[in-house]
Amino acid sequence: MTDRLALSPPSRLGPAEASFRLDPFETHSKIARLIASSAGVSRADLARITGLARSTVSQHVQPLLDAGLLKEQETGARARGRPATGLALNARAGVVLIADLGATHARLVVADLAQRRLAEHVFGLNLVDGPEAVLKLIIDEFANLLGQHRLTDRKVRSVVVGLPAPVDFGRGVPIRPPIMPGWDGFAVARFVQERIDAAVLVDNDVNLMALGEARSRPASQSPLLFVKVSTGIGCGVVTSEGILHRGADGAAGDIGHIRVAGRENVICRCGNIGCVEAVASASALVRTLQQEGRTDAHNADDLARLVQAGDPETVRLVRTAAAEIGDVIATAVHFYNPASIVLGGRMARISDDLLAGVRAVVYSRALPLATRSLSIENSQLGELAGAMGGVVLGIERALAPDSIAEFLQ
Repeated sequence: MTDRLALSPPSRLGPAEASFRLDPFETHSKIARLIASSAGVSRADLARITGLARSTVSQHVQPLLDAGLLKEQETGARARGRPATGLALNARAGVVLIADLGATHARLVVADLAQRRLAEHVFGLNLVDGPEAVLKLIIDEFANLLGQHRLTDRKVRSVVVGLPAPVDFGRGVPIRPPIMPGWDGFAVARFVQERIDAAVLVDNDVNLMALGEARSRPASQSPLLFVKVSTGIGCGVVTSEGILHRGADGAAGDIGHIRVAGRENVICRCGNIGCVEAVASASALVRTLQQEGRTDAHNADDLARLVQAGDPETVRLVRTAAAEIGDVIATAVHFYNPASIVLGGRMARISDDLLAGVRAVVYSRALPLATRSLSIENSQLGELAGAMGGVVLGIERALAPDSIAEFLQ
């Protein structure tokens, strides 16, 4: 027995740190992000939070002040009879550009490093036009937006593009997008970066919504699942540390293609049958109304109008869809045990029936241990959730070690 145990192969341990000393730019980055999260923090506060000597903190802060990334400001408190000085990001040190793209519209946002929205533009577009035409339009609209708001003198530090598709985040490319013909494998990040001299990040639109919603709430409300119910159905997953969980291939949270029992007669656009997106999304409800002979339901706008008018048949369909979506979410609750579930998208905005139906099913189906402190509510940010998630992601990229190195060179 002893020999057999001795011959057993060792288990794989967690990876060891490649370096036992932080690269100087990594230290600068960590300090800058701490300051960004709590404007007005002092050098003494940073020393206490990081465990570094105050002299070491000053050595890392001073170059960031000299480069214009940080600025000093009075905090209102007093130290030894003098006004206390805190640190904050210099909002004028650059801007981040956010393109939150949907199937038929785009929301462009220009924000400074203090997360203030300086400019915004919402307009219609058609992703079917293909990646080059759409992205050239987005780039031109960004140039117009910067010019109109006299922001051309601000350095663009990062660009974030949200797409309604699975995305390989590391490569910045959409993967087999069902509603975006011609986009599969297209190098979106490289295409944009060749035309805008900045780091470019590409992510799934629901991931950005989840990140925006999670970061606007207390940390105690994560882990968080953000479920978007609109033309399609998708989910973004945020960990208890406030970090997006994208999965091995960017497919985490793709709940729209979980099968609903008893709906095997419905074919989804993905080629499978009975997907919840194919039976409970806004486009699915419009299709059902048309099959029932309704001539006043052609798109999501018509669906919203009918719901808001209290049309009995449409309200019934929304309630049935809410129960089917709730059934899928209840399964996710058992698997992930989130602290919060947030509903967003067009259907969540037009009717409280979706929220009520999802709550009823989740609280009745999921076990008490998983729901005793579970919060289920509508999005606080609404249509801005994706853009605000993009702002957070863009600023974090602007404060990454290699970006800090660019600041200081």
